[in-house]
Amino acid sequence: MSKDQDKEDSEPLSQDLVFDLLSSPRRRFVLHYLRSESDTIALTALADEVAAWEYETPVEELSDQERKRAYVSLYQTHIPKLADAGIVEYDTDSGEVALAPAASVIDAYLPNGDGPEIAWEFVYPLLTVVCIVLFVIGLIDIGPVGSFSVTVAGVLTLFLFGIVSLIHLVLLRYDNRRLPIDVTDNE
Repeated sequence: MSKDQDKEDSEPLSQDLVFDLLSSPRRRFVLHYLRSESDTIALTALADEVAAWEYETPVEELSDQERKRAYVSLYQTHIPKLADAGIVEYDTDSGEVALAPAASVIDAYLPNGDGPEIAWEFVYPLLTVVCIVLFVIGLIDIGPVGSFSVTVAGVLTLFLFGIVSLIHLVLLRYDNRRLPIDVTDNE
């Protein structure tokens, strides 16, 4: 961990420092990648991911030279700079890297994607209202909807919730893998 981390945690990051940290596409990628990881990651594994992104190739197909270039750059420059700012936690003994709690400060500067976000907190209640209406229609035995039963309403409800939940899951996984446009811009 950085010696100055306690000092950095108490002082807010200036906008100039945030812009300086984000000026490198490599650092932006590191931050994006660490955001998608729930645990710490070895610096060597992080360097492999960075190299794979930069060379647009799977990690398994990277040459030793490509891996080394990314590792040296992260080890000597990028990770220390992020750690000194309190954005990442880096244990020099174990070689483990993770986002620090202070990293949330820069979230406003790193968009998650280029598309509109779905307000899932409104989708599920709306779906619940639609399903309640389906059940009421199934209970009422009048006119052309008289043949619509509670069983059909139940099946439709399960189907709708299943489809919406599946779409939600797929979109969440896709968003975690997608790179923000800002990450891929060249210097």
